Amino acid sequence: MAIDDPTIHASAVLIGLKAALIRGPSGAGKSKLAWQLLHSALPLTRLVGDDRVYVEAQAGRLLIRPAENLAGLIEMHGLGIRRVPYEPLAVAGLIVDLAAADAERLPAEQARQTAISGVTLPRLAVAAGADALQIILACLGTAANAY
Repeated sequence: MAIDDPTIHASAVLIGLKAALIRGPSGAGKSKLAWQLLHSALPLTRLVGDDRVYVEAQAGRLLIRPAENLAGLIEMHGLGIRRVPYEPLAVAGLIVDLAAADAERLPAEQARQTAISGVTLPRLAVAAGADALQIILACLGTAANAY
């Protein structure tokens, strides 16, 4: 990936073998959710990137890398920027859209998937103010999970 390739406004956390790519408008809680995932009881969680990440489709997978100048950094409201261990490359397995206008109690099947750079991935649309961490934990911990 070239240094001048564009980044997207998102955070990403490795959970096991795949990463959750967390998108949403400014102030939606992307960094907060990333921090919560890092400190949850989920096995093998590690920051990939916070605020800005590179995404690239390769061999049918969506690869995620941290923006070079932000690698290992996460913003915590009230504390500022913190340095944490990070993963330099991860494969996306789940897209989490915070403050999603199409978030519904019983989402339609087509709303549960999205394509980025031609790669279709499972998607969780989370309403503004909803407990995103609990929704992710439910997704990962139930038999119907697509992650």
